Amino acid sequence: MSKNPVIETVGLSIGYARGSKITNLLNEDIDLQLFTGELTALLGVNGAGKSTLLKTLCGFQPPIKGKIYIENRLLSAYSQNELSKKISVVLTEKTNAGGITVMELVSLGRQPYTDFFGRLSAKDEALVSEAIEAAGISHKANNYVSELSDGERQKAMIAKALAQQCPIIVLDEPTAFLDVTSKIETMLLLKRLASEQEKAILLSTHDLDIALQMSDRLLLMKPHQPILSGTPKELVSNGSISDFFSNEKVRFDSESEKFVVV
Repeated sequence: MSKNPVIETVGLSIGYARGSKITNLLNEDIDLQLFTGELTALLGVNGAGKSTLLKTLCGFQPPIKGKIYIENRLLSAYSQNELSKKISVVLTEKTNAGGITVMELVSLGRQPYTDFFGRLSAKDEALVSEAIEAAGISHKANNYVSELSDGERQKAMIAKALAQQCPIIVLDEPTAFLDVTSKIETMLLLKRLASEQEKAILLSTHDLDIALQMSDRLLLMKPHQPILSGTPKELVSNGSISDFFSNEKVRFDSESEKFVVV
């Protein structure tokens, strides 16, 4: 049985405009689909427009042209509050919320549902605790964010996104500042959450090896070229990964799934 996409783009062009003049067109004619229960990794060279694409999908930046559908409804038809209940976002920058506890940070994910004063109901508090437990940092709930390691801090940010209770989670380079062990732990956590909580999770990354092992779907992005989409197995076997990443100095060997020097 075919699945309905939770995000779909049709003829999408991304970039930057000043008034009616396009100042930087990064990519165009982007047709992609994201599905519930899948972890999708977006890979590409620097300057390909990965962060711009994520910002555009989240409504932070207007598209140059084309359409974006969120659960079969145009993104432009959502109010800001409605959209905050559909998509939760974890950005690249390290959080500066060192003076609050993990519990307080994760509680901020309930803002779309609280009253004017941000008061948490018993239900809100229960959902915050559930999110912290799901992210595997219950033992740090009362610690200050400044006391956490980079890996723990990233888990706290993921818990905040979970507390927001959105069907879609978008993360921009979530493993950028992490050591190898923390990178793997974070990706395993996101894969588990996508499956167990039926989330559509999209992240950008430069970690091809980890993305190949743990993602359900890959999106390969180059400037001014169509985005390639498929499962890691499909993209390795049809040569797309090799064609995408290889150059005159290195190539990707499909059999060993490793880079080799030419």
